[in-house]
Amino acid sequence: MGSTITEKILAAHCGKKFVEAGEFIEPKVDIALSNDVTAPLAIKEFRKAGVKKVFDKNKIALVMDHFTPNKDILSAEHVKFVREFAKEQKIKHYYEGGNVGVEHALLPEKGIVVPGDVVIGADSHTCTYGALGAFSTGVGSTDVAAAMATGKVWFKVPQSIKFVLKGKLNKWVSGKDIILYIIGLIGVDGALYRSMEFTGETCKKLTMADRFTIANMAIEAGGKNGIFTPDEITEKYVSKRAQRKYKFYTSDKDAVYHKTLEIDCGKILPQIAMPFLPSNTKAAKDVKRTYIDQVVIGSCTNGRIEDLRVAAAIIKKGKKVNPNVRTLIIPATPEVYSQALAEGLMKTFMDAGAVISAPTCGPCLGGHMGILAAGEKCVSTTNRNFVGRMGHTKSEVILSSPAVAAASAIKGYIATPDEI
Repeated sequence: MGSTITEKILAAHCGKKFVEAGEFIEPKVDIALSNDVTAPLAIKEFRKAGVKKVFDKNKIALVMDHFTPNKDILSAEHVKFVREFAKEQKIKHYYEGGNVGVEHALLPEKGIVVPGDVVIGADSHTCTYGALGAFSTGVGSTDVAAAMATGKVWFKVPQSIKFVLKGKLNKWVSGKDIILYIIGLIGVDGALYRSMEFTGETCKKLTMADRFTIANMAIEAGGKNGIFTPDEITEKYVSKRAQRKYKFYTSDKDAVYHKTLEIDCGKILPQIAMPFLPSNTKAAKDVKRTYIDQVVIGSCTNGRIEDLRVAAAIIKKGKKVNPNVRTLIIPATPEVYSQALAEGLMKTFMDAGAVISAPTCGPCLGGHMGILAAGEKCVSTTNRNFVGRMGHTKSEVILSSPAVAAASAIKGYIATPDEI
């Protein structure tokens, strides 16, 4: 009996030849991640346990990204608390201020996470790194505290669901549309505590940005992790960034899966997820005219340079965003910001009347930089649209790709790029 890519990575980190679904394990961790919201609790638990030193100062990442630049006194105190801990422990990967980016875009970009890793993070979208062929999953702050002390984490090996993606993508369809379509198909608990393994002919043509987006939202279907088999596209991305040696794993042909689902991507049109679940999906063209108050293009899901290029191309065609729509552009990292500047994308956004923010999670979690009032509606490239997610409990968030978000910013209502 063969093993899945997830099982192989976990077995290697346990010093075993193989592990099987349902088995409780304690693998070694390559990177333990936390941010300005979750790190303070992890640090307090770490100290409460009486531990003096972290297991490895090079294998912990602390990214102050959620409320950056500090939005209030409490967020400033949180960052100060974490900064002092990072200095005390000589943490190599500490990011704040002009160096900070949205954590799940920043770590792959800097080569801190690499294929074959086991990565845990006190943030549910840590599953993003599965795009590289790593096992990565979100955990609680206390789990991160334990990992900072011991270098290990404890959990159950998940069963795997294989998603075979086939067919040629339609115009304007991206990784965001694919994952929204899948979540709409299986539901927000359709992959509960299971590994979502993405494979098939279509996967081989997906950009790294698309893969990051798809893996990022595995948690929105309840997945323990999302993962792709690394290939030439992965190698091209990783080889110039990796700070450590890495290893490509693949699933065996006779690996055992909970189930296999074939997805004809040729049938997917630009998608949206209406309030108040990521599974409440439909083709954007099928939505009755819905006027909006805000558009957000950014986040760990869609704040990469590829996303900004798509948005800029559509906005440039439309010339001006609708005056009734606050349009927020949030590059995920300083590198993305710099590249967008060099390519003239920022001028396009500014000339169109958009607001450009420093890299931050900001509005995605209702933190700052775009909070919604009662009754307001926002089309967003973020990953969650729960009640009150971006502000008032009587506001609404509609999830979309950068293409649909940009078109909607111009029209003033939910629109498709073909309408521009």
